[in-house]
Amino acid sequence: MSLAVAEGIAPADPAAAEASRPARSGCARPRLWTEVLAIGWLLWLYDTVNDHAPLRLHVALSHAASIYHLERVLWLAPESPINSWIGSHPTLGAILSNYYDNAHFAVTLGLVVWLWWRHPRYYRPLRNMLVLTNAIGFVVFWLYPVAPPRMLAGSGFVDVVALTHTWGAWHSGALASQANELAAMPSLHMAWALWCGLALWFVARRWPLKALAVAYPLLTVVAVLGTANHFFLDVVGGVLTALVAGAVAFAISRVRPLQRLLRRRGTVAAVSG
Repeated sequence: MSLAVAEGIAPADPAAAEASRPARSGCARPRLWTEVLAIGWLLWLYDTVNDHAPLRLHVALSHAASIYHLERVLWLAPESPINSWIGSHPTLGAILSNYYDNAHFAVTLGLVVWLWWRHPRYYRPLRNMLVLTNAIGFVVFWLYPVAPPRMLAGSGFVDVVALTHTWGAWHSGALASQANELAAMPSLHMAWALWCGLALWFVARRWPLKALAVAYPLLTVVAVLGTANHFFLDVVGGVLTALVAGAVAFAISRVRPLQRLLRRRGTVAAVSG
């Protein structure tokens, strides 16, 4: 309670008093249960799409062949030589395969928790960006299923992840039944990696972290192409998905403070009147 209020003195300028109050809502850490609920909703959407994957295998393979043909026509098919080279180097292949299977979740979830705990001001728009990225991806998975290059028979692609028996691989064993293998377009590996890079860039103050923010998405490009899990156009699709989601999320983050300001001004005007 301020001294003026304690002494029964009304502020000379209600608008100035209102404006001087800290806008704590923009910096407050969101409730944990709402974040868990959002994750649960995304998992439900993913599971719904995944349940229909076996029924659409032929269509997904046809779409994959079309994408690969288009890339070759446009001279945009670097995945084949990269995959061939990495497939001939088992140690490098194992490193990239482990990176592909594990960094995707570990790095992203680690950054989500770190932002929620240490940077709530940036967390909300970045969280919204990640949710929208996944929502857009799931819609495309449903409307346009695409098989990864490694599933194209006779294409010469090597399934490096399966070949190196990567820990936590989703291509074989019990985990294979839970993986949506017909979701190559857009590449959510690429979209999540770009999200991680942008998130780290926003909050980082030192140049080594800035460099890591740039290096992580670039390394992901090499990993998804080299392991034959995505076409080059899938990577482009992932980048565009993340950028569209980011534009929408940050537009929303700018609208909400404006709405709060207008509500405050309306309240002050009503009190003054």
